Amino acid sequence: MKNNNCQQSAQIAASSQKITRRRFVQSTAATMAIAGAAAPLALAIDPVKRTGQPKFKFSLAAYSYRSLLSGDKPQMSMHDFISDCAKFGLEGTELTSYYFPKDVTPAYLASLKKHCFTLGLDVSGTAVGNDFGHGADDPKRATQIQHVKTWVDHAAAMSAPVIRIFAGHHKQGRDEVVSHKLMVSAIEECCDYAGSKGVFLALENHGGPTATAKGLLQFINDVQSPWFTVNLDTGNFASDNCYDEIEQIAPYAMNVQVKVVTRNSARESQPADFNRLAKILKDAAYRGYIVLEYEEKQDPRTQSPIYIEKLKAAFLG
Repeated sequence: MKNNNCQQSAQIAASSQKITRRRFVQSTAATMAIAGAAAPLALAIDPVKRTGQPKFKFSLAAYSYRSLLSGDKPQMSMHDFISDCAKFGLEGTELTSYYFPKDVTPAYLASLKKHCFTLGLDVSGTAVGNDFGHGADDPKRATQIQHVKTWVDHAAAMSAPVIRIFAGHHKQGRDEVVSHKLMVSAIEECCDYAGSKGVFLALENHGGPTATAKGLLQFINDVQSPWFTVNLDTGNFASDNCYDEIEQIAPYAMNVQVKVVTRNSARESQPADFNRLAKILKDAAYRGYIVLEYEEKQDPRTQSPIYIEKLKAAFLG
């Protein structure tokens, strides 16, 4: 297993040797570290370049309606969900891939795009479930990469500018450095394809290697693509200092999903401080969508509009 890991590491490293500002600063940071000087990871990362004052638009993730959109006999269709987004006075709708038909046709995508445009909504983005932690020779890796590329095509057809993706999971028995490089190279391959379609891929802080701001910053630092960005989920840092971690990531986010609770290191929940989140994103000069992702047990059709108004009061007030 060790020899295979070394071979995989060498192959991936050889395929991604690019001389960039980030890699130059990384080498400088390494030299500083040897010399005993502090070299914060953030020095190697360029935040999103923004122009103008902070600007917020609002959307709702279809994942909020998971109990209504899933199952053998869903209670609602994706078209119904889009109609609710319009009723709630939103500018956008996030169409999570999990609730699309098994066989997605061009006609179905066109019908969603037509419905959104008719109701005055953007498709603010979509989201996929993927795992890029499989080995270089594992057929599952190619399947996962193709899955993301397929959804790039779907996103482009709907004029969705961004897809939320995951890094994946470290596999048992594999060195975590090798695992990280596997994930980075898969993200870069998918970003190359996404860029050809004008679609961003946004990595979410979603447990595993991206469970902390430090872990997510490693991907921000290492993935080399102008079509790579971050989907900041405000409820996914299970930390006693979750707002500090959110503040570290905010400058790199091009999509933000807001949950109505945060969780501490013991995974105990407390109501999210929308005013504090708004200040963090204003200070980062964020311009883009604030997407409500409602995950609590109450009826999302009654609770979502309540929280949307609370978000608007905090972010626009």
